[in-house]
Amino acid sequence: MKKVISIEGMSCENCVRHVTEALEAIEGVSSVVVSLDDNTATVETEVDNEILKNAIEDEGYDVTDIK
Repeated sequence: MKKVISIEGMSCENCVRHVTEALEAIEGVSSVVVSLDDNTATVETEVDNEILKNAIEDEGYDVTDIK
């Protein structure tokens, strides 16, 4: 299932790398594309939204929506 996560607080490519690595570390995530321009992460996964949210927030960013 494709999920689009809206993220606040990313300001540079380092932020993109942190979010990408945090999401890729979750078992059950098959692909991750993080966009600094759109402030989103598009994830292919069946993992619960709360797990995705916690992984991003543990890196210091805010999740505002998951669709």
